[in-house]
Amino acid sequence: MYAPHIRRSAVDMLNSGISYSEVSRRLGINRATLRTWRTDPSLIDKHRDSSCPLCEPIPRPPADTEAYSYLLGLYLGDGCITPAGDGSRGVLRLRILCSDSWPGLVEECSSSITRVRPDRAVRTTPSTGCTEVYGDWKHWPCLFPQHGPGKKHHRTIALAGWQQEIVDEQPETFVRGLIHSDGCRVVNRIRKKLPESRVKVYEYPRYHFTNASTDIVGLLTATLDRLDVAWRSHVKVQTGIHDQTVVSISRKDAVARMDAFVGPKY
Repeated sequence: MYAPHIRRSAVDMLNSGISYSEVSRRLGINRATLRTWRTDPSLIDKHRDSSCPLCEPIPRPPADTEAYSYLLGLYLGDGCITPAGDGSRGVLRLRILCSDSWPGLVEECSSSITRVRPDRAVRTTPSTGCTEVYGDWKHWPCLFPQHGPGKKHHRTIALAGWQQEIVDEQPETFVRGLIHSDGCRVVNRIRKKLPESRVKVYEYPRYHFTNASTDIVGLLTATLDRLDVAWRSHVKVQTGIHDQTVVSISRKDAVARMDAFVGPKY
C-alpha cells in the first residue's frame, strides 16, 4: 500500500508531463497503478491515516528530528521494510539489524524507533551474530520513502526535501547512525623499515564506512563536508584505483571531530 503523499507526488509528476515509464522508474510503482490513480483522483487520499504526520493534508515531518536523523542513518545502512508476515493486511515491518558485537546499539536503535513513533511497540529477535530490532506499522514507507523493490544499491537513493532539512539540522546524528550501521573505528598499523633491519610500527585511529550504494556513500560524504570533516575514498593497494564504496577518515583532527559525536559502538 502506498501512502497518500506518495500517490499525490506520482500524480503531480504525471501532470507535469513526465511519462508513466519515467515515474514508474523513479518511484518503483507499476504503470497500471499510476494510471488508476490519475484516472480516479479519489484514490489518492484513500486509507489516509491520521496517526501518520506525512499523510495529513499538510504533511509534517517527525517531531523528534534528532532521533529520526539517527534512525535514518541506521535504516540506510542496515535497515529494510518488509511485510510484517502472512496475513498482515498491509502492515509493514521496519527492520534494523544490529551487530551483537555492539550490545549498546540495540538499546539505542530501539530508543530511536520509540522516539520517532511512540505509539508503536518495538521488539527484538536474536539472529546469527546480530539482533533484529523491529516495529510494525503500515506507514513506514512514508517516513522512509527510499523504500522500494530490490536492493538499495540497485536503485537511486535520494533524500526527500523534508529529510534533507532534518539532516541539515541534525548532521552529526545522521553521520552517527550511518557509522553505527556500516562503519567502524579501527586502529591502523603501519610498519616502517629502519636501518639495521629494524622495524618501527606506527599506530593511529581511523574511521571506515563501506556501503555498496554510491548514493548512500554520497549522502555521508556530503554531510561530512558540511561538518568540515576531511575524508577520502579508499584506494585499492593492488590497482591504485579509488573505491567509491569505501570512505576513510584518518586525519588526526577529523578523527577527533568524529570521536566527539560518534563515539564507539558501545
